[in-house]
Amino acid sequence: MYIKKNNLLIRKALITDAEILGKWWRDGKIMAHAGFPLGLKITDQEIIYDLAKDTKDNQRLIIEINSLPAGEMNYRRKEDNIAEIGIKICDFNMQNKGFGQITIKILIMELFESYGYQKIILDTNLENLRAQNVYEKIGFQKVGIRYDCWKDQLGKFQSAVDYEMTKANYELLKK
Repeated sequence: MYIKKNNLLIRKALITDAEILGKWWRDGKIMAHAGFPLGLKITDQEIIYDLAKDTKDNQRLIIEINSLPAGEMNYRRKEDNIAEIGIKICDFNMQNKGFGQITIKILIMELFESYGYQKIILDTNLENLRAQNVYEKIGFQKVGIRYDCWKDQLGKFQSAVDYEMTKANYELLKK
Protein backbone atom coordinates (compact mmCIF):
# COMPACT_ATOMS: atom_id res chain seq x y z
CA MET A 1 0.00 0.00 0.00
CA TYR A 2 1.23 3.47 -0.87
CA ILE A 3 -1.14 6.43 -0.55
CA LYS A 4 0.03 10.05 -0.65
CA LYS A 5 -2.31 12.91 0.16
CA ASN A 6 -0.85 16.40 0.61
CA ASN A 7 1.70 16.17 3.45
CA LEU A 8 0.58 12.66 4.49
CA LEU A 9 1.90 9.35 3.29
CA ILE A 10 0.63 5.90 4.27
CA ARG A 11 2.96 3.19 3.06
CA LYS A 12 3.85 -0.42 3.67
CA ALA A 13 6.32 -0.79 6.51
CA LEU A 14 9.71 -1.86 5.20
CA ILE A 15 12.49 -3.85 6.83
CA THR A 16 14.32 -0.53 7.25
CA ASP A 17 11.42 0.68 9.46
CA ALA A 18 12.16 -1.96 12.12
CA GLU A 19 14.30 0.48 14.10
CA ILE A 20 11.60 3.18 14.38
CA LEU A 21 8.87 0.60 15.05
CA GLY A 22 11.04 -0.93 17.76
CA LYS A 23 11.67 2.45 19.32
CA TRP A 24 7.92 3.14 19.43
CA TRP A 25 6.88 -0.34 20.59
CA ARG A 26 9.45 -0.45 23.39
CA ASP A 27 8.31 2.96 24.72
CA GLY A 28 5.81 2.49 27.55
CA LYS A 29 4.43 6.02 27.15
CA ILE A 30 3.49 5.32 23.53
CA MET A 31 2.19 1.81 24.22
CA ALA A 32 0.34 2.48 27.51
CA HIS A 33 -3.03 3.06 25.82
CA ALA A 34 -2.69 -0.36 24.20
CA GLY A 35 -2.09 -2.01 27.57
CA PHE A 36 1.70 -2.11 27.49
CA PRO A 37 2.80 0.58 29.98
CA LEU A 38 6.24 -1.05 30.14
CA GLY A 39 6.53 -1.19 26.34
CA LEU A 40 6.98 -4.37 24.36
CA LYS A 41 10.01 -6.53 24.87
CA ILE A 42 10.81 -6.94 21.19
CA THR A 43 14.03 -6.61 19.25
CA ASP A 44 14.52 -4.95 15.89
CA GLN A 45 15.48 -8.37 14.53
CA GLU A 46 12.15 -9.85 15.66
CA ILE A 47 10.35 -6.95 13.98
CA ILE A 48 12.29 -7.57 10.75
CA TYR A 49 11.24 -11.22 10.88
CA ASP A 50 7.57 -10.26 11.41
CA LEU A 51 7.61 -7.61 8.67
CA ALA A 52 8.95 -10.18 6.21
CA LYS A 53 5.77 -12.21 6.79
CA ASP A 54 3.41 -9.35 5.85
CA THR A 55 1.09 -10.06 2.91
CA LYS A 56 -1.55 -8.15 0.97
CA ASP A 57 -4.05 -9.40 3.58
CA ASN A 58 -1.97 -8.56 6.64
CA GLN A 59 0.16 -5.43 6.55
CA ARG A 60 1.82 -3.00 8.87
CA LEU A 61 1.90 0.55 7.55
CA ILE A 62 3.94 3.62 8.37
CA ILE A 63 2.33 7.04 8.60
CA GLU A 64 4.61 9.85 7.47
CA ILE A 65 3.77 13.50 8.06
CA ASN A 66 5.91 16.01 6.21
CA SER A 67 8.17 13.11 5.12
CA LEU A 68 8.91 12.03 8.71
CA PRO A 69 7.64 8.83 10.39
CA ALA A 70 4.91 9.82 12.85
CA GLY A 71 2.91 6.67 13.48
CA GLU A 72 1.78 3.30 12.34
CA MET A 73 -1.32 1.52 11.14
CA ASN A 74 -2.14 -2.05 10.31
CA TYR A 75 -4.87 -4.09 8.76
CA ARG A 76 -5.52 -7.78 8.52
CA ARG A 77 -8.13 -9.93 6.91
CA LYS A 78 -10.32 -11.51 9.58
CA GLU A 79 -12.73 -13.23 7.21
CA ASP A 80 -13.30 -13.10 3.46
CA ASN A 81 -14.86 -9.65 3.45
CA ILE A 82 -13.84 -8.29 6.87
CA ALA A 83 -10.69 -6.34 7.73
CA GLU A 84 -9.51 -5.40 11.21
CA ILE A 85 -7.50 -2.18 11.55
CA GLY A 86 -5.41 -0.41 14.15
CA ILE A 87 -3.61 2.93 14.40
CA LYS A 88 -1.17 4.79 16.60
CA ILE A 89 0.16 8.30 16.13
CA CYS A 90 3.44 7.71 17.96
CA ASP A 91 5.03 11.15 17.67
CA PHE A 92 3.45 13.05 20.56
CA ASN A 93 4.00 16.35 18.69
CA MET A 94 1.66 15.11 15.94
CA GLN A 95 -1.14 13.97 18.25
CA ASN A 96 -4.36 15.96 18.67
CA LYS A 97 -3.96 17.59 15.26
CA GLY A 98 -6.44 15.48 13.29
CA PHE A 99 -3.88 13.23 11.60
CA GLY A 100 -5.33 10.07 13.12
CA GLN A 101 -8.78 10.85 11.80
CA ILE A 102 -7.48 11.74 8.34
CA THR A 103 -5.31 8.64 8.02
CA ILE A 104 -8.09 6.31 9.19
CA LYS A 105 -10.42 7.81 6.59
CA ILE A 106 -7.80 7.26 3.90
CA LEU A 107 -7.22 3.66 5.00
CA ILE A 108 -10.90 2.72 5.15
CA MET A 109 -11.48 4.27 1.73
CA GLU A 110 -8.66 2.17 0.31
CA LEU A 111 -9.86 -1.02 2.01
CA PHE A 112 -13.45 -0.57 0.83
CA GLU A 113 -12.83 0.80 -2.65
CA SER A 114 -9.62 -0.92 -3.76
CA TYR A 115 -9.44 -4.07 -1.66
CA GLY A 116 -13.14 -4.98 -1.77
CA TYR A 117 -13.80 -5.38 1.95
CA GLN A 118 -17.44 -5.20 3.03
CA LYS A 119 -16.83 -4.50 6.73
CA ILE A 120 -14.04 -2.99 8.80
CA ILE A 121 -13.73 -3.67 12.51
CA LEU A 122 -11.53 -2.26 15.24
CA ASP A 123 -11.37 -2.05 18.99
CA THR A 124 -9.92 0.28 21.57
CA ASN A 125 -9.44 0.38 25.29
CA LEU A 126 -12.57 1.43 27.16
CA GLU A 127 -10.53 4.18 28.83
CA ASN A 128 -9.32 5.60 25.50
CA LEU A 129 -12.10 8.16 25.12
CA ARG A 130 -10.14 10.20 22.56
CA ALA A 131 -9.96 7.23 20.17
CA GLN A 132 -13.64 6.40 20.71
CA ASN A 133 -14.58 9.98 19.84
CA VAL A 134 -12.52 9.82 16.63
CA TYR A 135 -13.97 6.46 15.55
CA GLU A 136 -17.55 7.58 16.16
CA LYS A 137 -16.94 10.91 14.40
CA ILE A 138 -15.71 9.02 11.32
CA GLY A 139 -18.84 6.86 11.33
CA PHE A 140 -17.86 3.64 13.10
CA GLN A 141 -20.70 2.10 15.09
CA LYS A 142 -20.10 0.82 18.61
CA VAL A 143 -21.18 -2.83 18.64
CA GLY A 144 -20.16 -3.90 22.12
CA ILE A 145 -18.01 -3.64 25.18
CA ARG A 146 -15.93 -6.55 26.46
CA TYR A 147 -15.40 -5.96 30.17
CA ASP A 148 -12.25 -7.26 31.88
CA CYS A 149 -11.32 -9.23 28.76
CA TRP A 150 -7.56 -9.21 29.29
CA LYS A 151 -4.83 -8.20 31.73
CA ASP A 152 -2.22 -5.59 30.95
CA GLN A 153 1.48 -5.93 31.83
CA LEU A 154 0.82 -4.75 35.36
CA GLY A 155 -1.86 -7.39 35.94
CA LYS A 156 -4.75 -4.91 35.73
CA PHE A 157 -7.87 -6.09 33.91
CA GLN A 158 -8.66 -4.08 30.79
CA SER A 159 -11.91 -3.65 28.88
CA ALA A 160 -12.34 -3.07 25.15
CA VAL A 161 -14.90 -1.32 22.98
CA ASP A 162 -15.66 -2.97 19.63
CA TYR A 163 -16.53 -0.95 16.52
CA GLU A 164 -17.50 -1.72 12.96
CA MET A 165 -18.28 0.04 9.71
CA THR A 166 -19.95 -1.68 6.79
CA LYS A 167 -19.33 -0.70 3.21
CA ALA A 168 -23.03 0.24 2.91
CA ASN A 169 -22.70 2.68 5.83
CA TYR A 170 -19.45 4.01 4.37
CA GLU A 171 -21.22 4.69 1.06
CA LEU A 172 -23.99 6.57 2.90
CA LEU A 173 -21.46 8.65 4.81
CA LYS A 174 -19.63 9.51 1.61
CA LYS A 175 -22.73 11.19 0.17
